[in-house]
Amino acid sequence: MPINTDPAAQVRPVVLLVDDEAEILVALTDLLEDTFTVLSTTSPTEALEILSTRNDVDVIVSDQRMPEMGGDVMLARARAHSDAQAILLTGYADIGAVAAALNQGRISFYSHKPWDPDALRAMIVQAADYHRLERELRTERMLLHGLLDNLRSGLGFKDAQGRFIRINQQAADFYGRDINACLGRTEEELCDADLLPIVRAASARLRAEGRDEEALELPAHIRGAAQGRWREITRVVLGALGDGSAGSVVINRDITRQQEMAARLRQAEKMQALGTLAGGIAHDFNNLLTAVLGSLELVRDMGPEEGPMARLLDNAAAAAQRGASLTRRLLNFSRPRDLSLEPVDVNALLHGMKDLLAQTVVSRQGKGANGQPCSIVVDTAASDGALPPVCTDAGQLELAVLNLCINAVDAMPGGGMIVVSTALKQVKEIVAGTNLVPGNYVMVSVTDQGVGMSPDTLARVFEPFFTTKDMGRGTGLGLSMIYGFIRHVGGEVQVRSQPGEGTRVDLCLPVQGGGGVGERSLPARLPQAKAGGSSARALHVMVVDDEPGVRAVTVGFLRARGHEVCEYSSGTAAVQAMKEGLGPIDLVIMDVMMPGMGGLETVHHLQALRPGLRVLYLTGYASAGALPAGSANVMHKPFTQADLAAHIDRIMQRPSD
Repeated sequence: MPINTDPAAQVRPVVLLVDDEAEILVALTDLLEDTFTVLSTTSPTEALEILSTRNDVDVIVSDQRMPEMGGDVMLARARAHSDAQAILLTGYADIGAVAAALNQGRISFYSHKPWDPDALRAMIVQAADYHRLERELRTERMLLHGLLDNLRSGLGFKDAQGRFIRINQQAADFYGRDINACLGRTEEELCDADLLPIVRAASARLRAEGRDEEALELPAHIRGAAQGRWREITRVVLGALGDGSAGSVVINRDITRQQEMAARLRQAEKMQALGTLAGGIAHDFNNLLTAVLGSLELVRDMGPEEGPMARLLDNAAAAAQRGASLTRRLLNFSRPRDLSLEPVDVNALLHGMKDLLAQTVVSRQGKGANGQPCSIVVDTAASDGALPPVCTDAGQLELAVLNLCINAVDAMPGGGMIVVSTALKQVKEIVAGTNLVPGNYVMVSVTDQGVGMSPDTLARVFEPFFTTKDMGRGTGLGLSMIYGFIRHVGGEVQVRSQPGEGTRVDLCLPVQGGGGVGERSLPARLPQAKAGGSSARALHVMVVDDEPGVRAVTVGFLRARGHEVCEYSSGTAAVQAMKEGLGPIDLVIMDVMMPGMGGLETVHHLQALRPGLRVLYLTGYASAGALPAGSANVMHKPFTQADLAAHIDRIMQRPSD
C-alpha cells in the first residue's frame, strides 16, 4: 500500500521529542515543525506524564543516554500509555542497547547522532504514517467484530474458494456448529444435505450475476429451521481480497415474522373484501326490509284481525323477518368482531415495529424493477411522552402501518425516505364528510417521497379492488381494509397527495375516554315493547331519512301514535328548516348514513341551533365509529312500531342534555 506523505491531505501528526539537551530539541523542532505538531521535553519522566494524558501522539523520538533513565527504558514504559511508534537516537557507542531494544520490540526505528536531516525526517514521516494505518486497521477490526457479534442476522465472509474466513455466531447457529468449526469450510460442507441443491444453484447464480437473493421456507427437520422457519439468504461478490482474488459475503436473515404478517395481511384483505360486500348488501336490504315490514304492519292494523287477508299479511311479515335475520348474520360477518380492543401506546407499538418495517422495505425492494434504495424512519420525538393511549386492536394497527409502508415503497421506484410519525390531534367541530367529531385523536402519519397520485386516483383510493399497481403486486384492498378498520374503532383515514410530490396518509385514532369516540360500541337491540307501553303524550317529531320508503313507514308509525311529524329527505333540508324558525321539536329521528351531510353532522348543527335537543338514530348498517356514544339512542333497521315506541319512551324519560 503506498504511503501518503502529503501533510495537507491529513491531520498533522503529533511527535513527542525527548532529549536532555535543550539545543537538540530546538534543532529537531526546527526540522519537523512545518509538517508535524511538535511536543518536547528534556525529562523522560515528564514525557511519560504527557503520554498518560494524551492519546494522539503518533511518534516518540527519544535520545538513548539521559540522566534520569535510558531512552530504551523510557520507551518500554511508554507502552503502558501509548501505542505510538518509537524512534531511538543514539551514538555508535550505544549500538548494543539499540540492538537489545529492537530485539525486544520496544522501538521500530533508530538513528545515530549526528543525524542526516532528510533521512531522519523521512523516517519520522514513515513512522507516523505506519502508526495511522495501524490505528485505522484496529478501528476497522473493532467495527467488524462489533458488527459480527451484534448483528441479528447471520453474516459470513468467504474467500475466492467459498470458504468462510469470518463468520458470526448467528450464522454458525444456522449450520448447527460453533464459529471455529465453520472457518475454512464451505456452505456445501456445512449445510444440511436437503439444502445442497439450493446452495449449489445459488452459488451458480452468484458466479453468473455477482448477487443472489432468495427466501426459503425450511422444513421442520432442517437444522437451520430452529432459528426461524423462513430465511432470506443474500449472497454478494465483494472486491479483491489481500491476495487479489474476489471474496463474497453471505447474509442469512430470519423473516418468519414478516412472512406470517404478510399472510395475515393477505387473509385480512380477502375477509375485508367479503365484509365490504356483505355490509353493502346488508345496508340496502335493511332499508328495503324496513319499508316492507313497516308497511305490512300498518296494513295489518287497518285490516281484520282474522281471515285470509290477515294470514297472508302475517305470512309476508314472517318471511320479511327471516330476511332481516339473514341480514343480521351478514352484518355479523362483515363487522370485524374478532378485534381485541384495548388501551394501546401508539409510540411504543411503532418503535417495536422498527425491525419489521426495515425488513419489509428491504424485502419489497428486492421484488421491484429498479431496486433503488429506500429507507424508513420511525419519528415520534415530537410526541414522546405526550400521547395518551388509544382504544384499538394492536395487531390490526400494526397491519395497517405495515400495509401503508409497503404502498410507500411501491410508490418510490427511484428510492427515498418513508417517515412514520405521530401527533396529538384535537377536533373542535365535526369535519364535514368524515368520521371526525369533537374530541382528541392520536394521529399516525406515513409519509413517502414517491410519485404521488392524481386527483382522480386520490378520489378512488378507498374503493375495494381499485389499484394502480402492476398485475400480481396488489389486490386493491389495502386502503379499503385500513379504512374499514380505522372507522370501525371510531377513527378516520385522511390521504393527501400530489403528482410528483409524494403521499401522506393520516390514521386518526380516538383517544380512550378523551371526549371523542374511542369508547363507542355497537349498540344491542332493545327488547320489543308492547304497543300499549308508549307515552300517551303527543310529541313534535322531526324525521330525517334519505330513503322514502323508510321515511314513510317511520312517519306512519309516529302518526298512528298521535305524534305531530315533519319529515325531511336530507340533513341539509332539516338544518335549513330549523334555521328558518321551525316550530317546537321534542325529538329528532335521524338516519345515520345519508349522502351529503351525514346523521352525526346534521345533529351537531341542529343541537347548535336547539341545545338539549333529543335524538334517536336509525341505522341499517354502520360501523361503531359512525354511531354516537352510548346505545340507548340508537335503533337498528328493520324495526317494528313497538320497537320505535319503546325507544321513544326511553329517550323521553331521560333528562335532556
